[in-house]
Amino acid sequence: MHFLKRIGPGLLFAGAAIGVSHLVQSTRAGASFGYGLLWALLLVHLFKYPFFQFGPRYALATGESLLEGYLKLGKGVLLAYFTITLATMFTIQTAVTIVTAGLAANLFGITADPVIWSVIITVISTVILLLGHYKLLDRLMKYIVLTLTLCTLLAVIIALRGEQSPPLTQVFPTEAASVAFLIAFMGWMPAPMDISVWHSLWAIEKKKIQPDYQIKHALGDFNLGYLSTIVLGIFFLSLGALVMFGSGTTFSPGAGAFAGEFIDLYTSNLGSNTFLIIALSGFTAMFSTTLTTLDASPRTMARATQLLTGRKTPFNFVFWIAILATGTISILLFLRSEMKTLIDLATILSFVTAPFYAIVNYTLVTSRHMPEGERPHTSMRILSCAGILFLSGFSIWYITTL
Repeated sequence: MHFLKRIGPGLLFAGAAIGVSHLVQSTRAGASFGYGLLWALLLVHLFKYPFFQFGPRYALATGESLLEGYLKLGKGVLLAYFTITLATMFTIQTAVTIVTAGLAANLFGITADPVIWSVIITVISTVILLLGHYKLLDRLMKYIVLTLTLCTLLAVIIALRGEQSPPLTQVFPTEAASVAFLIAFMGWMPAPMDISVWHSLWAIEKKKIQPDYQIKHALGDFNLGYLSTIVLGIFFLSLGALVMFGSGTTFSPGAGAFAGEFIDLYTSNLGSNTFLIIALSGFTAMFSTTLTTLDASPRTMARATQLLTGRKTPFNFVFWIAILATGTISILLFLRSEMKTLIDLATILSFVTAPFYAIVNYTLVTSRHMPEGERPHTSMRILSCAGILFLSGFSIWYITTL
């Protein structure tokens, strides 16, 4: 029971991460490449790990979020964060909302139009956040993640009983479309890098509620959440590989059709009577991600605005959530149900901006602004440098092959 009390921000991280990257991108990777991109899933988890971990580490060592740390590195660094977030938050929010809408259409019926469902979900999410009733979903997060994990594991076990499994041969895409998918796949695996900023804010809030919440607790909590994203990523990739790879069928680009096909991956293995629990688990996981992103981006933008101006401004949380909700609905109305295009755009943008977060987070936690005793040790520094090279190298490679 004492251990469960410690769990908090790490599970919020997992809840935010286990969404589009897992339900959509990992399943698509398995369906298109079998187990061929397993190397990418494992390597991107390894090389992104330090930079996500630096969020709660810095917050609990200094009592301030990464945003305050960015400002200490220079106003230009915080301004760069502000600009990148402004450029990416709309596509991120639109991508998670359209997937949630597709699952809602399959679960609740009413209308099959994902744009209508997206508008409904955005409005409901905005109202929930403005009324401050998000804590209930936070409490349910452990059950959401556990239910989805067990259902996916069971579906994979049953699928493994098939006649044959795809080979474990790893592939490195060379065609333009495959290269774009690889970058998109790694962009949100396990999550966009700006979640490190959100995590630093969550850790501070946890510390306010639980004063004895220390760095060792935060890192243990984070490692548990991070491990769950790796395991579920492998499960979803396996499900796509075992059920769809080599079958001649592919996922539809539309949100509603994709959601139906995704649910069929489970029900074809577990039985049609499992439709409700699968659809509800998938929808709840995606809805929690939609809520988390709709809450976190405006909060960080409001705080960044205040730090940049040095005073309180009208550009507060309510202002930014209104801007984000309006922008999301506008994009959806223009692009309609092109879920695949929206997701690939959002994930690619996240990957090519990942080196910024990697370099800045590493610079901050190894600088004089971090207490000397809490700075990363040699092994973590080596992994961080390797991660910066990995993320930068792939970003440059992608940009030069466009």
